[in-house]
Amino acid sequence: MNVLTLTTSEEDMLTTLERQWPAWLPVSLVSYLAHIEFGVPIRAIGRARACHASTISRQIGRWEQLRDDTLIDEALNGLVKTRRRAAGAAKNEDIYSMTLVKPLSQITPDDETFPNEARRVLRRLSEPGAVLALSGDMEKGVVVRETHSGTTQRTAIVERALAQALAVKEWIVCAAEGRVARYRITNAGRTALNRLLAEAENRASGFAEAASVFEPSGKPCLNRKACYCSGESPLMLLGRRREKDGSLFLEAALVNAGERLREDFELAQMGPKPAPDWAAVIAGGEAAEPAATPAQTPLSAEAASARVAGALRELGPGLGDVALRCCCLLEGLETAERELGWSARSGKIVLRIALNRLAQHYVTVGSSQMIG
Repeated sequence: MNVLTLTTSEEDMLTTLERQWPAWLPVSLVSYLAHIEFGVPIRAIGRARACHASTISRQIGRWEQLRDDTLIDEALNGLVKTRRRAAGAAKNEDIYSMTLVKPLSQITPDDETFPNEARRVLRRLSEPGAVLALSGDMEKGVVVRETHSGTTQRTAIVERALAQALAVKEWIVCAAEGRVARYRITNAGRTALNRLLAEAENRASGFAEAASVFEPSGKPCLNRKACYCSGESPLMLLGRRREKDGSLFLEAALVNAGERLREDFELAQMGPKPAPDWAAVIAGGEAAEPAATPAQTPLSAEAASARVAGALRELGPGLGDVALRCCCLLEGLETAERELGWSARSGKIVLRIALNRLAQHYVTVGSSQMIG
C-alpha cells in the first residue's frame, strides 16, 4: 500500500514531502524521490512545478545516475525510510519496525546546522591537495591535505550524514573509489563556499542575525567581523612567512601544534553541553575538565574539550589568549593584538613562544598528532 495515500491529491503528496524534509534539499531531488519511491506521476509533478513533464523526466534520469555514488544513495535511502516511518506511525501500521529507523535529525543535517557545518568542511576542502577520506564502515570521515614537506595533515572531522548532504548538493564528488573513498570539492562547492563565507561575514558585521564567530567564553559574538581565508587558516598563512635570512617564521611542528588545538576546539563545539568559558580556563578559574573515560572515544566532544582545557591551562594567561584567538577563533595577528591591547608586531613573537610550549605540551601528554 502506498504510504502517500494519506494525502488528498498527488500535488499534496509532493508538498507533504517538502515539508517533512530539510529545505536545503534540491527541488529536483524531491521530485525524483516522489516519483521513484512514492509513485507520484511525472505529469502531476510537472503540474506542481509549473514545468513540462519532459523536464521532470530529465531530472529523474539525472538523479538516477547520481545515485551510483554511495553517499548519495545512502542519503536518499535514509530520507525514504524516515518518510515511511512517519506515514506508518500516522496509520498505526508496523510501529515496531518503524522505530528501528533513525530519526531524520540523525540521518541528515537540519536547515540551521547544514550551512555552518558545510562552510567549515568546504573551507578545509578548498585547500590545495585536500580530500575527504571516508571508509564504508565508519560513521565519520576526515579531511586530509598534503603539506609542503610531503607529509599528510588531517584538518577536519566530518560526520557521515554531513558528507552525504554535501554529495547530494553536488558540492563534493568522488575522485577515487575503494575501501576508503576520496572526495574532492567541486566548482559548485567552491561557489557555495564563497556564498556561505559572505553570509557569515554579513552576520558578523551585523547585517544578519547570529554570527558563527565565538568569543573566548564560547558565546556568539554579534559585532565582530570574521577573520579567515577560504583556503587557509591565519596560522597556515603565518607558517609561510619567512625571516630576513630566508628561514620560515614558524616551523612545521609549530603550525601542526596550532592546528591540533584548533581541531580539538572545533570538535568540542559539537557536543550537547555548552562550551566552557575558555577565558576562565586560561586564567585558571574554571573547574578542571574531567579526564576522558574509556567510554569516551578521542573523537567525543567531551574528550576534545578536556584536551583544549588542558592545553590552554598549560599555556596560561597571555600565551593561552593569543593561541586561542589565532588558532581556534581564526583571528589574524593584528586583530588579536588589538583585542588584547598589545603593541603592534608584538603578537607574532608571543604566538611563536605559545606554539613552542604547545608543541612541547602535546609531546608530553603523548598526543602530538591530529586525530582527524
